[in-house]
Amino acid sequence: MALSAETVRANYERIRAELGPAVTIVAATKYVAPEDLGALADAGLAVVGENRAQDLAAKRALHGDAFRWHFIGHLQSRKAPTVNELCELCHSLASESAAKRLTIPALVEVNLSGEDSKSGIPERELEDFLGLYANVVGLMTMPPAAADPEGSRPYFRRLRELAVRHGLRELSMGTSQDYRVAADEGATMVRLGAVLYAG
Repeated sequence: MALSAETVRANYERIRAELGPAVTIVAATKYVAPEDLGALADAGLAVVGENRAQDLAAKRALHGDAFRWHFIGHLQSRKAPTVNELCELCHSLASESAAKRLTIPALVEVNLSGEDSKSGIPERELEDFLGLYANVVGLMTMPPAAADPEGSRPYFRRLRELAVRHGLRELSMGTSQDYRVAADEGATMVRLGAVLYAG
């Protein structure tokens, strides 16, 4: 079903009023068809985040500078050149091989839950990892799935503490189910999909 610019605009403006101007809303577009991205532009969204490099290239080819483009998916080193060319920020730097090929500002993805299913480096490796890439501007995490958004709070709080310790400004944390808690804990960016698009 095609996205409605009016619906997206209403959701976006409501969430932006909740969060305030200090938090950037990144529209997660993994499940948005390339031809539907125009509705996001019409709704006033400025920043989109894509999970796959090939989808990023297709969407950027159609919509160009209508948005500021972020990469929010798992970053494979062989995809780094595409991300460098098309994006202003990568949210998911988590390997030495990718760090060698990335050139744009990046957030280091930290796996605070220890779940094998999640990308990201372990907290204990963060300090050494930060020495591998000069253009790290912040951190990102994905907490474990939880029925209650409050379940994410300890992970968001820990990420903020790590950012403060290492002098990093940006915090990408929080998705449709827990973005309010993330903002409460200091998120500077939230990655939103369903909550933006739902009628």
